[in-house]
Order: sequence, then structure tokens, then C-alpha cells
Amino acid sequence: MNLLGALSLVLALAGLGVGLPALDRALPADRPVPTDRPYAIGGGVTVVPPPGSRIDVTGTRPTDDAGTALFRLGPVRYLITVRRFEGDLATAANGLRQRITGTPGYQVTGTELTVATGSGLAGLQGGYTAPGRGGRYAVFVAGGRTIEVTVSGADLDLGRTLPAIDASTRTLRYDPADTG
Repeated sequence: MNLLGALSLVLALAGLGVGLPALDRALPADRPVPTDRPYAIGGGVTVVPPPGSRIDVTGTRPTDDAGTALFRLGPVRYLITVRRFEGDLATAANGLRQRITGTPGYQVTGTELTVATGSGLAGLQGGYTAPGRGGRYAVFVAGGRTIEVTVSGADLDLGRTLPAIDASTRTLRYDPADTG
């Protein structure tokens, strides 16, 4: 009787060990996301996603204190990262540029420009290239947090989606009441 119970338990655990990962792989990583209202990224930061975007749950991790949101517009990747940060905007921009150029083949291009969101967050924006890809980055500082935006994709795809992504980025908002 004990042997039968132990064997049943082993079979049940094996079924879960094989079945759950198979189920996870069968589910799509990207899901529809409402584009008519703010999406909570984490740390009190929200954004209205661009029309036609989908949220990639493999790269999205909202928390009360920080978070990431990975949106996809076809082959274009739109990532927003919020984390604790003690420093000024220039230091935050320098850190993001260093992370970008720390990836082999990636280089920052052109001049960095000042940008602002509709809620008044001031930031810096620039561009970068990589083999077969282009991109844009922006960084904002609010409430002891840095808000980093990176966009990447093939040049033709970027050209089609950047206006919608720029409009979405302008909806970034920090509300200290929404933090944990």
C-alpha cells in the first residue's frame, strides 16, 4: 500500500514537472493590453500604451517600488524600466548610455535632446544603433526613481512606430501616492 501511494505521488509530481512547463510554453508571451488607459509600470509610474501594442509578460515585472513593462508593436520593442535612484538627470542619462554601449556592437549616435512628458517630467532623449537595428532611449528622474525608456527595432519598423511610441512616452506620469 505504501509503495502504491509513493508511486502515485511520484507520478503526480512528474506529471506536474512535465505538464506545467509544457503548458507555459504553449501560452503566448505577449498579451493584449488596453491602450485607452494608463498601465501601472511600478513605483508610482504609469504610461498609456501605444495603440496596437501588446504587453510581453516575460519582460514585465510591476512592483510597488520599481518595475518594468515590455510592450511590443510588431517587431519593435518598447521597454520602460523604473528603479530607485539617488542622483540627477545627467547622471541617470550617463548610466543608461553606458549600459547601451556596454552591449557589443551598440553605440550611441547623434545629440542628446531635452524632452518632457505631458505631466511635466523633464528628461533627456537620444538614439543608438546596433548591427541591423536602431533605437532610441529616454530617461527621466522623479521621486527618487529613474524612468528609462528604450525602443529598438529595424529602421523601417521604427520609422512606422516611433510617432505612436513618442506619444505614449509623453503620457508617462509619476504619482507618489501610487508607490508602496
